[in-house]
Amino acid sequence: MQRILSSQLPAHVGATVRLAGWVHRRRLLKSVAFLVLRDGGGLAQVVVTAPAVRAQVEALTEETVVEVVGTVVANPAAPAGVEVVEPTVRPLGPPAVPPPFDLYRPVLTAGLSTQLDHAPVALRHPSRSAALRISAAAVSGFRATLDGQGFVEVHTPKVVASSTESGANVFALDWFGRPAYLAQSPQFYKQLMVGVFERVYEVGPVFRAEPHDTARHLAQYTSLDVELGFVADHRDVMAVLRDTLAGMVATVADRADGALATLGVTAPEVLAEIPAVHFTEALTIAGAPPSEPDLAPAHERALGEWALREHGSDFLFVTGYPMAKRPFYTHPDPARPAYSNGFDLLFRGVELVTGGQRLHRHADYLAALAARGEPVEPYAGYVDAFRHGMPPHGGFAIGLERFVARLTGAANVREVTAFPRDLHRLTP
Repeated sequence: MQRILSSQLPAHVGATVRLAGWVHRRRLLKSVAFLVLRDGGGLAQVVVTAPAVRAQVEALTEETVVEVVGTVVANPAAPAGVEVVEPTVRPLGPPAVPPPFDLYRPVLTAGLSTQLDHAPVALRHPSRSAALRISAAAVSGFRATLDGQGFVEVHTPKVVASSTESGANVFALDWFGRPAYLAQSPQFYKQLMVGVFERVYEVGPVFRAEPHDTARHLAQYTSLDVELGFVADHRDVMAVLRDTLAGMVATVADRADGALATLGVTAPEVLAEIPAVHFTEALTIAGAPPSEPDLAPAHERALGEWALREHGSDFLFVTGYPMAKRPFYTHPDPARPAYSNGFDLLFRGVELVTGGQRLHRHADYLAALAARGEPVEPYAGYVDAFRHGMPPHGGFAIGLERFVARLTGAANVREVTAFPRDLHRLTP
């Protein structure tokens, strides 16, 4: 008999089926016992009345892996309106050692640190696994949208010979006796691949050796990177980002609707045109001094509230960041050279995306590095490619974990990360 998932039970009313999963909970009443089985599809209620089977169920511990064979009957009070009766129960392994918290409760009562210490079992809780399902759907939507627009997925090295951006904090390692670093970004490589495919994207890990200890930063996270050629300026990049976000959100709503329901959240609306303000205007809206060189978290929150109030949008573009706060490869605004053709996208008052137009002329790279007192040699393999003809181009990068955290309302990005790596955590 072929195994089915709990989510498939409604289609098998009256049939004998085989389920397999984990003992989620047992409820032992005087005349009947209930075994709640958890599998990849959800929960199934198993009704036990036979004394021998009841004795088996009483001996089981939560999280023990079992197989159940029984008959599916309708019951509006049971999960999905069905339950399994007259079962046989067969353990598929030894009795499990129960985790240090109750997975059957609606909310994990353990603190986040305890959950992360015991991540392999904490992630089994529906609230934790729901966030990961949303993450998977978001990546699927990201890929599908860009595939539909003629982009090519690429895979670039995660061990590099120099930092991606001047002054970056990177993780050093030994590469057969030579110094090397974990890649802070695929930035250089995705630009070079524009010279091959014109439109490229990558889904992969990036590493930031910055000693942040906040609820929004990780030392390793998943970056959704995009780069496209033959742009007029950064606004072409912003248009692609808007469509990409819309595709991600639509796929989450379609493929992870159950996960959204578990967490009690709804997918945000991505307006046909996301509102945009120049950096100088953003400072005024946020009540920041006009000499402020960057936006602080409090400024971002104020801008998020403004965008929702004035435009009904969870998203807001802030364009024209000062060149002094952008990497050397950023294209300046031709009309205002102190400002960039770059942007950030805020999602509910938190920076989610950084992007913009890049330099594409070899001479401009030499001048940009010289202006910052940077030698060319560490970047020679990258800069040299621009001698051979590169189109005007630009791109962006979305932090996946931060996207999911903002969408679900998680207070800490670690709540939506399977095995987070940060200033303090290298295990499990």
